[in-house]
Amino acid sequence: MSKPRIWISNASPKQGEIVRVRALIEHRMESGFRQNADGSAISRNIIHTFKAHLNDELLFSWFPETAISQNPYIEFTFIAFASGELLLTWEDDDGEIIQGSTELTLSA
Repeated sequence: MSKPRIWISNASPKQGEIVRVRALIEHRMESGFRQNADGSAISRNIIHTFKAHLNDELLFSWFPETAISQNPYIEFTFIAFASGELLLTWEDDDGEIIQGSTELTLSA
């Protein structure tokens, strides 16, 4: 699996400015409803948890279900309040944790 692609609207916003975050990961997102050629079910493996933190502060969490598409894209906004590491974390049914991060530095 490749690294998540993360884009932020402004890496050096002023305090109180709105920052838009866009992120995309590669993930097969097996629903558990498909079958192999031999007729056996392919095990469900979807992203079930997404969390975004700025330093240790939780900004956003999301709990997708089986209807989410392959290679999920997410977009959200938050108000810039501190400099630090923006850490995005996805977790799937197999227990795999995918993380990506970028730095945010408040400008004067």
